[in-house]
Amino acid sequence: MYRFLLTRQWVILTLISLLLIPTMIRLGFWQKHRYEERSARNALVSQALNAKPVPAEQVTTPGHAVTRKERYHTVTATGTFDTADEVVVRRRTNADDEVGYHVLTPFVLADGKVLLVNRGWISSDGPSQTAFPKVPAPPGGRVTIQGRLMPDETTAASGIKELKGLPDRQIMLINSAEQARRLGKQVLGGYIQQTAPAPRGDTPEQISDPGKEDAPLNYAYMIQWWLFAAGVPYGWFVLVRREARTREEAEKARPAAEAEPAAVG
Repeated sequence: MYRFLLTRQWVILTLISLLLIPTMIRLGFWQKHRYEERSARNALVSQALNAKPVPAEQVTTPGHAVTRKERYHTVTATGTFDTADEVVVRRRTNADDEVGYHVLTPFVLADGKVLLVNRGWISSDGPSQTAFPKVPAPPGGRVTIQGRLMPDETTAASGIKELKGLPDRQIMLINSAEQARRLGKQVLGGYIQQTAPAPRGDTPEQISDPGKEDAPLNYAYMIQWWLFAAGVPYGWFVLVRREARTREEAEKARPAAEAEPAAVG
């Protein structure tokens, strides 16, 4: 009854089924790892955002590479904004996916060191893409600010290419080492996304809190792949039983069909 399993069609179908099962199991484990990685990142982000604010110089120093645990940690600093050396970061979007600039302003601390401050987003609408845009002024004089600590940007991490020959005071990536060379001063590693005080007139637009990665989606995909893996042998068994039943019914009907002409004659 089951000799049909040795036919070319069924051999191929069986081999495909045998290949699909371990493949789907591996895909389920891959989604499991993605779920665990995203959950761990979400936990780090939540921990950093909810941590007690600390002075920036307790977390970062000149040449320091901001770690994953330090990223998004709220830091404070007291000093003065240096608008004369302010630059804008090209090709940045706001919450509505409008393309514009991020405003990067050096913040000079009491000891002369510099903390790079991303004050937020401004529109790139204007008569020229090469002229320095009109940037709202930060608070004047000595002020205390607060923001989320961020690592230096790289092309590998952001996908943004560093370009040469840009207009004056425009950059593509925020890099503390590059800014230290430009300013000729000691610059703390990384930079901060300013969260306080809020800008006057709501501009520049402050960068919103980082959203959580959708880890539960990977968990759902993990279960889905393993259900698929379990469903393959079940589906193969159903097809085999259906084929066997069809052939068995055909075999039973054949004698009656062969005997019918003799009876008529």
